[in-house]
Amino acid sequence: MKRCLRCLLCVICVICGSCKQPKPASPFNAPRQQQQTFDLKEIQNNGELIILTQYGPDTYFEFRGEHFGRQYLLADAFARSIGVTLRVEVCRSTDELQSRLQAGDGDIIACNVPDSLQTDENQYFRGDTIIRSWAVSKQNPELLTALGDWIKTNNKNLLALSTIQIRTKSGKTYTPRRRVSAPIRNLAKGEISLYDHLFRQYARQCNWDWRLLAAQAYQESAFDPEAISFMGAMGLMQLMPNTARSVGVSQQDVFHPESNIRGAVRLINQLNQHYSFIRSESERINFILAAYNAGPGHVDDARALARKYGKDPDRWLGNVDGYVLRMADPRYYNLPEVQHGYFRGTETYDYVNSIRVRWEEYKKVKK
Repeated sequence: MKRCLRCLLCVICVICGSCKQPKPASPFNAPRQQQQTFDLKEIQNNGELIILTQYGPDTYFEFRGEHFGRQYLLADAFARSIGVTLRVEVCRSTDELQSRLQAGDGDIIACNVPDSLQTDENQYFRGDTIIRSWAVSKQNPELLTALGDWIKTNNKNLLALSTIQIRTKSGKTYTPRRRVSAPIRNLAKGEISLYDHLFRQYARQCNWDWRLLAAQAYQESAFDPEAISFMGAMGLMQLMPNTARSVGVSQQDVFHPESNIRGAVRLINQLNQHYSFIRSESERINFILAAYNAGPGHVDDARALARKYGKDPDRWLGNVDGYVLRMADPRYYNLPEVQHGYFRGTETYDYVNSIRVRWEEYKKVKK
């Protein structure tokens, strides 16, 4: 339910750095009770902070079912500092940002506020280097003060707050790494990798050619079982932390090759079910690979755009792949058919094609 209040915007500028691993989505989704103001105390009692933002590489985006974006990650850090979770409400335009803040649909505009929202009545907090502008209603002075104090206190620490760090429950911290191995270990002996026996064993559980699973593993980690990406994906098959948990792979087992492959195959089976309506097995493989890389939400958005523009949503090459490539363009990711916003589609496009090419090479190895 909307909170009825009269909003005057106060712009708050923060320093943004690179990404930090975010918290899971907020469990608080119930509408708030209508009242004159919804300041810091009410936000803390309610248990969540609502930000209004837009899709974009610097603001907010989804990757493999998890949430990223510099502005989002800083907002999440502030929310945790006041003891609440974070809810994101995505707006498709700057006019929507303004109208929804004025209507009380959010507590903070957490993206680069355009000049049209920066009036003489706004107050400014400026960072030392990279500046990003946020907006808060002057009707919420306690929230304004808390946010301003947090920015001043953390002014030299904002880069660290928005940098991904992979931590275990025991407190161990991992940093991104990837050690590249040869794509084929010994062609004469018919060996692709040290893990061929595991690919053979678990590929049967998803009815895949084991060499396809091996080709995917090389694309993911170059056969490094301890690989960690800059986005936080881990292990031989690069499982994201939430994804690993959802397929039964614990943090302590995520770098264990067999556990990681087993979890990846469970995910492949889930995606196979998700795209079971695609009759062609070859086409379904393309969509499973794309969804493994980007998340099914983004792939389904590209299918929706393909349908909108008269292409076949169940065919990859020359149809859906073209709209995957457009998913970093705001002219497309802001369309109403797109439910999951921005993502860097060139990576997914190359991911599918590279695996298919490598699979053809691996087929030279005895099945």
